[in-house]
Amino acid sequence: MLQSSSSEQDTMASPQLFLLLISVIISMAVTSTPAAAANGRIHLIMVNNCAESVWPAMLGTTGHATPQSGGFHLGPGEETTFDVPVGWSGRVWPRRGCSFDARGMGKCATGDCGGVLRCGGAPGATPATVVEMTLGTPQSPMHFYDVSLVDGFNAPVSMTPVGGGRGCGVAACGADLNVCCPSALEVRDREGRVAGCRSACLAMGSDKYCCTGEYGTPAACKPTMFSHLFKAICPRAYSYAFDDASSLNRCKANRYLITFCPPQPE
Repeated sequence: MLQSSSSEQDTMASPQLFLLLISVIISMAVTSTPAAAANGRIHLIMVNNCAESVWPAMLGTTGHATPQSGGFHLGPGEETTFDVPVGWSGRVWPRRGCSFDARGMGKCATGDCGGVLRCGGAPGATPATVVEMTLGTPQSPMHFYDVSLVDGFNAPVSMTPVGGGRGCGVAACGADLNVCCPSALEVRDREGRVAGCRSACLAMGSDKYCCTGEYGTPAACKPTMFSHLFKAICPRAYSYAFDDASSLNRCKANRYLITFCPPQPE
């Protein structure tokens, strides 16, 4: 137990201890505050864990710039890091089976964005597994993100916060849905292999499957048998338009890891 003393030594030690405590508190506050508040940027790390190349594509939503000119090549085992501004909103998706010439002109089997390497604001062709995010600001620092199968599936993808504290979830569809895609939803490449799996909305095109028209509310639009199948295989991804409760993630981390073909637990 500490003992009280009125000596000069103890009187001088108190301010020093107080300043030390303040220093520690400030240090902890700076460490725990997202770096976005300091430099206005969020770091995205993209890793290709697939056995073959992928061509990540990006698109900012209306009013938001598209980073990295909208797309690039990422070989097997490669990774790259780039920044996006706080408050950025947009999507990322993998392109597969691509071939481009020296001018960046070509085509992808899935996820194509008009036959160019750098999508430059062009949307992607379906089916494609999509990572969606709406990032916070220093004033409202919560980031929202998910992996969506609403536009179908073409590759396993995950988005994992690096840090951020408790309660930060992992958005993912880590399984290969192509191997169990219902025949009515299959998209095949030139060799006849299943290259992608369409969502029921894309395949059927009706309000019931697309949650539009009279089915345009959560109360009216319920998961279909295809949505139930996707959800059983990828429980941390959006299986249909109103699958918010178990699929939308929140975090205050300033770095996020987006992995194509993420490792699966044994």
